[in-house]
Amino acid sequence: MAGIIVQKYGGSSVADTESIRRVAKRVVATKNQGHHIVVVVSAMGKETDGLLNRAFEVSKSPSRRELDMLLTCGERASMALLSMAIHELGEEAISLTGSQCGIITNDRHSGARIIEVRPIRLQDELEKGRIVIVAGFQGISYKKEVTTLGRGGSDTTAVALAAALNAEYCEICSDVDGVYTADPRVVEAAEMLEAISHEQMLELAAHGAKVLHKGCVEIARRTGIVLYARATSKFGGGTRIDLPGASENVDAVGVSGQKNLVRLRASGDTCLERVLTISERANVPALHLDTDMNSADIWFSLDDIPDWIGVKGDLDADIEVLEGVGAASVVGDNIGGDSAKLNLARSVAQGADINIVAMSSSPLRVTLFCEQSHVDQLVRSLHKEFISKAYAEA
Repeated sequence: MAGIIVQKYGGSSVADTESIRRVAKRVVATKNQGHHIVVVVSAMGKETDGLLNRAFEVSKSPSRRELDMLLTCGERASMALLSMAIHELGEEAISLTGSQCGIITNDRHSGARIIEVRPIRLQDELEKGRIVIVAGFQGISYKKEVTTLGRGGSDTTAVALAAALNAEYCEICSDVDGVYTADPRVVEAAEMLEAISHEQMLELAAHGAKVLHKGCVEIARRTGIVLYARATSKFGGGTRIDLPGASENVDAVGVSGQKNLVRLRASGDTCLERVLTISERANVPALHLDTDMNSADIWFSLDDIPDWIGVKGDLDADIEVLEGVGAASVVGDNIGGDSAKLNLARSVAQGADINIVAMSSSPLRVTLFCEQSHVDQLVRSLHKEFISKAYAEA
């Protein structure tokens, strides 16, 4: 069988009928180059947001299970429409849901993790010469429950399928050319990277960069799948994810911003146990944890907690809740291990008159937490100091 390429198209790429037709032409052109093609699609445009809004009109705190059932409708509509458009171009295509593709997940709703892919149906359809269109963002748990992979989870679907099919490479196609040193809508001076390592990209994705979902980067790193972030409107180019990204003498590769965060604080002898119990009970991943044994702070992204109103209502009365916060992160080699770089990041915030409420670091990252309204300004200031200035001096 000819080589397999997996392509993923984001919501802006399939936002309307004309966009879907353009994607269909790009897919067929790729197939005509002699490849077998698997295409993963997101929901059209703002369809997921629209479905979420309807859910919250009906319920103040909708259950995660029912949200999963609802939200998977968006990707199913996209896959069927794209399949129809490809048929109109004279090629055979078939649309399949995540469960039909054998995507098996754990039993967590609204943020499941893929534990296995059984691509038997996919392989059968490819051997028949068909283009296979897959609904991204979704799978089925080992308990036969429909699950979703979290916002941006279609990226993860694509890379997981690429790994299971031993694909030549996987393209994540969107309305941007690739991975930039910052969100170009926030930082005008942001530049596109030709390449970036898995580890650096994982830090950026986990701390706000929207171009790739962190789950897809994890799978690509673990399986060795070649991954590209590219523009839907172009062939080739973009950013390759698996190679070092910073040029010589430049430590930082990017700055990301994250909004819609919440901090929970507990005090007393059992403070750490209490905040960890909250995280376990709510079944959500913690973004950051800090404790001095007299108090403990745990940070979450509200994007991971669609039923936040219900979760918040179940908190003990003495748990301090801080909402309306965000963070900006600088990612690069040894950024978080260099005390001078940590102090520089702090001084940049101070110079921009931005109050920092917490800091965290890893060997490849330093993160500064602040009021949500100051995130974009902090991202611009950090990018100017760590990226623009460094490249000018390199």
